[in-house]
Amino acid sequence: MAPLMFFFLVDRNIPLFHNVNVSWLDYFSALLFVIASITDFFDGYIARSWNQVTKLGAILDPLADKMLTLSAFLGLMYLGRASAWAIMIILVREFFITGLRVLMASENKSIKASFVGKIKTVSQMIAIGFLLMNWPYATFLLWLAVFTTLYSGVEYVYEYIKNN
Repeated sequence: MAPLMFFFLVDRNIPLFHNVNVSWLDYFSALLFVIASITDFFDGYIARSWNQVTKLGAILDPLADKMLTLSAFLGLMYLGRASAWAIMIILVREFFITGLRVLMASENKSIKASFVGKIKTVSQMIAIGFLLMNWPYATFLLWLAVFTTLYSGVEYVYEYIKNN
């Protein structure tokens, strides 16, 4: 769904959309984002509930999450709704921590997602939702997401250092 959502965010000038009010493209992009987020949540929940957690799934699930948020944040930056600096900070942290997790997996170690990490994910999703809908306080929520993203990143690095 990430590429489709990205398409509705950045390809708004194609003839297919000439008679469509831009707000409908926002609504549809937000709907796609919500559906993808919900299915991602249930995918993880079902895997844990049925004890079907695999190493491949543990690596691919966070990468799929990153693709969804990357698509949303880049599309929003393209539309001028999100600060390039905020997006850059979030993406650098996400790639750094993903690399750290891959390194740990290669050492047969792992760090479970922390409570702050879950707050980070929720804060990013709420910020993306507000930005997609072009609602008030979206910029504040984006910077709140930046803060929680950085804080959880520091927490992951601390855990890595502590365990080595």
